[in-house]
Amino acid sequence: MNLGLFGLEGEERAAKHLKKQGYNIIAKNFQTRFGEIDIIAENKEYIVFVEVKARSEKSIAEPREFVDLSKQRKIIKTAEIYLSENPTEKQPRFDVVEVKREKGKTNLNHIVNAFEVE
Repeated sequence: MNLGLFGLEGEERAAKHLKKQGYNIIAKNFQTRFGEIDIIAENKEYIVFVEVKARSEKSIAEPREFVDLSKQRKIIKTAEIYLSENPTEKQPRFDVVEVKREKGKTNLNHIVNAFEVE
């Protein structure tokens, strides 16, 4: 399986899931020199910075485990840049959407408030 294509598919599935949950997708693949945020979405209360992690059933760990402290810091720094360019009154939040392929099925797990700014 081409994990790159599965990763892109995972991001599309995550975006569809967020829309069904009432989120408005503001941006995808927002990049700075510090890193990238897969999806930026919002609802009435929050602006949400979403990291999508897609893994196959052969993965050695859960997808969320790949969002380590170093990755979290990059996402936070990138979010700070986004917010400096796009001010909002909404509270920022950091979510992770796990996309797992198991036995031919793709499952999503949306982890709300997966990590916080230290």
